[in-house]
Amino acid sequence: MPNPYLPLWEYIPDGEPRVFGNRVYIYGSHDRAGSDSFCDYVLKCWSAPVDDLNNWVCHGDIFRVADTRDHPSDIDWNNESTYLFAPDVVEKDGRYYLYAYIVNGKGCVAVSDKPEGPFKLLSKYKYTISDEICCNGWFIDPGVFVDNDGRTYIYCGFERSFLAEINSDNMYEIIDNTCIEHFIQCTPTEQGGFDSEDKCFFEAASMRKIENTYYMIYSPKKGSRLAYATSNSPTGPFTYRGYIVDNGNEYPGGNDHGSIACINGQWYIFYHRMTNNTIMSRRACVEKIEILPDGTIPTVEMTSLGFEEALNPYKITPADIACVIKGGAFVTEHNTFERCITNITDGCIIGYKYFDFGNDFSSKTMDFSAKVYGFGADADVHILLDNEDGEEIGVFHVGMGEGIISAAVKAVTGRHAVFFKVSVPYIGWTADYFKGRQLFELKEFVFMK
Repeated sequence: MPNPYLPLWEYIPDGEPRVFGNRVYIYGSHDRAGSDSFCDYVLKCWSAPVDDLNNWVCHGDIFRVADTRDHPSDIDWNNESTYLFAPDVVEKDGRYYLYAYIVNGKGCVAVSDKPEGPFKLLSKYKYTISDEICCNGWFIDPGVFVDNDGRTYIYCGFERSFLAEINSDNMYEIIDNTCIEHFIQCTPTEQGGFDSEDKCFFEAASMRKIENTYYMIYSPKKGSRLAYATSNSPTGPFTYRGYIVDNGNEYPGGNDHGSIACINGQWYIFYHRMTNNTIMSRRACVEKIEILPDGTIPTVEMTSLGFEEALNPYKITPADIACVIKGGAFVTEHNTFERCITNITDGCIIGYKYFDFGNDFSSKTMDFSAKVYGFGADADVHILLDNEDGEEIGVFHVGMGEGIISAAVKAVTGRHAVFFKVSVPYIGWTADYFKGRQLFELKEFVFMK
């Protein structure tokens, strides 16, 4: 599946990937299209076979903190409307433990005999230390880790980081004298800021262990990124190593939350992207990563690939899988069945990485078609290869109303990114008249030999 790798109507942010048995599971929050707030009051789970990452199955609501039309709330406190953010699930002795962050309320642990749930409440977190632990005892964005020796740790925080050991006999009791604050160090400056917002902890803690190295994945104060730090101990000290992905790189960005997972020998970074011109309505994305012999993870670009090796240009491409959107345009949802890129104005750039056009040299040209909705103004769309200033292989013209726009373009071979650069076909004061005006919406497109 390309990015986003779940059905395009599904909004799953904060995805925590876990491989249990022969399936990979994504545990996430649940956003709503067009909402003015993060998440809602249910947690969801999707899974796929490790050898068929194009076959994702939804396991529905696995935990809730308010009544739904089908089930009562899974907790008996928090009488006012509340929200669930950023869960995690770990396996211990054949059972699966879900750690829930309840906004403005005490978090809790739930348990199931199956990785997909449903999960039943086990307990609130129990501790005797001050409520200062992890922001008033909320345990914000809990990332949980069971080490090889059976000891269990929880990592959490918002604008400052906490970790503590959990009693592995019950999986909800915080052991006294184990809390460590600021396990990701951030040094204040005399000017009131910090030494580097690239490094400073913001939220979204997630622990992984690779061989003998502990990797803390987190969102730094430069908030569109997922950074990582490493240690030879689950309790640190941790050394900042860099960032893995930035969801705001040439794209309308926002907070990020995710982690890494190894599936059939290939490592991936799971993260999310924003839609609907908000920092909410987030959708789950994934990129392949490489872990080098020295333990570092080179930064990867955002692509449209997801789990695919390449996109097929000769199949219809939904416009909203773009990985580059510049100039004020954004992905939006009209309804369950229709999504597009909207607010396209003069100078906007929309990009897709990467298509494999094959090696057929038999033709000099091929056909291109796009489904658009015009807004009463003319626009030229230049089709470019590899980057926004790359080789132009054709132009298509958008006018008024809804329709299919076609053009002949140069036939190409090999693997390429495809960019659309938008311009108004006027000069002088008439061009200025269309500056900032929405020209059209892009819904889907296809190349044809």
